[in-house]
Amino acid sequence: MATVNKDYSVEEKLVSVLRLQKMDSRLDEIQVLKGELPMEVKDLEDEIEGLNTRLSHVEDEIRGIQDFISNKKNQIKESEALIKKYEKQQDNVKNNREFEAITKELEMQSLEIKLAEKHIRDANDEVKDKSRSLESAKRTIGDKEANLKHKKGELEKIIGETEKEEKAFRKQSDEARAKVEPRLLQAYEKIRKNYRNGLAVATVVRDSCGGCFNAIPPQRQAEIRQRKKIIICEHCGRVLVDNDLEATVTI
Repeated sequence: MATVNKDYSVEEKLVSVLRLQKMDSRLDEIQVLKGELPMEVKDLEDEIEGLNTRLSHVEDEIRGIQDFISNKKNQIKESEALIKKYEKQQDNVKNNREFEAITKELEMQSLEIKLAEKHIRDANDEVKDKSRSLESAKRTIGDKEANLKHKKGELEKIIGETEKEEKAFRKQSDEARAKVEPRLLQAYEKIRKNYRNGLAVATVVRDSCGGCFNAIPPQRQAEIRQRKKIIICEHCGRVLVDNDLEATVTI
């Protein structure tokens, strides 16, 4: 910020802060024109990123289940091979004890096959559920991406229409800000932050503060017109200027 090297009159101070207010108000109008679009675009981008992460996790889960199914199918093949082996051994048993032992192995492998088949059925059902969830998430992402594209298009159009003007006003605002007396600038910035419309300098309109619309006594209005000292609205704290001064300051 440029240093102010001279003592300015009250009127000069009021002119400088009023000019700054007009610049900042124009910039505020451009932001209002953009509305919630920048925030909506950012929220949609974050949401789509989160959905894609979730999608990736579901795909990993499906691949894991499919690997599980593949392993169970291999177990069934192994059990079937063992059953064939045991059935051949049964034809060559020498005593009842060997026959019973082989019979138990056959029963065990048959149970292993049934259990693996149940696991495969359950896993296939889980894959179907997750696949439905996957398709639903893909449709949601598609809808969100279409909405994001639309909102980005709207925002880019507004930016395209206002970018040149915004840059010019931002430069002028910086230049105007450098010319405001430091203490007054500090008060101005603080007041701006207190109000959503960013209005820190208000004009007297119909005997009232143009910021909060509370009545201003005649004596107070006279002091504002004299521009001998900076007058603050006792209700909202805004810097008050008269209509004639407001009319002379242009941007």
